[in-house]
Amino acid sequence: MELLLDLAPCSEGAILPILPKTAPNLPKACHTRNGAPYMPPIPVGTTLIGDTAQFLVVGHMGYPIPQANSYREVIAPLIQAMSANPGTDTEVRFTLKKEGISLAWITLSDSGAEGMREDTSGPAIDDYLRTQLPVAYARGTLLPDSPWALRACLSDYALRDRFDIICTSGGTGLTSRDQTPETTEKLLDRTLPGFVIAMMTNSLAKTPHAVLSRATAGIIGQSLVINLPGSRKAVLENLEAIAPALKHTLAKLHNDPSDCGG
Repeated sequence: MELLLDLAPCSEGAILPILPKTAPNLPKACHTRNGAPYMPPIPVGTTLIGDTAQFLVVGHMGYPIPQANSYREVIAPLIQAMSANPGTDTEVRFTLKKEGISLAWITLSDSGAEGMREDTSGPAIDDYLRTQLPVAYARGTLLPDSPWALRACLSDYALRDRFDIICTSGGTGLTSRDQTPETTEKLLDRTLPGFVIAMMTNSLAKTPHAVLSRATAGIIGQSLVINLPGSRKAVLENLEAIAPALKHTLAKLHNDPSDCGG
């Protein structure tokens, strides 16, 4: 896939949206197709490679576009400059490549969200999965144990940003605040009970308390969503159980036609 962008000057690390040329007075890397506004569905972790500049897609955001007597919103990909870009008066052609997975992790912790407890489980997800898969882009989020916040975050990460893997940590136990599985299940298009069985089996070999976990796993859109426990140790034990299947799972999610037994 290729894009023609009319880029604004920016420094290394700057983040700007790809907006249609009908969006005035906004920071922009404008894009049109056949002269008409167009917003391509670009997953996070995609690299835009040009002759003199490179950018990484790091998210998406809604922007109001002026219309006759009203406004409409477009979902604009947010791109981060991987080097300084002096800008140009002409359109620049970019090639789009995705050479690794995109990973999002969400830690659910009331005390962590209030800054009273260090989050060690979320970074452990990132560190471990980088030893198993090539990661093009990763993002971590710390939320209170709120089903509303988790629902919004999962929906955005899966349906707007299109992360390949989304892991949650925490909220899988029995307290009244532990609602991660229920919140996740309401959003899943399909469940993956095999993932749950593998994680439970591995955890039970370590501790009998694993029977208390109510974690689930499944698919939202083309994102693999996995509930993990709240402790760093348990996170690593659960990921260890499913790591051998992750690459094949993601390939099938993106409609890989090869034989599963090949």
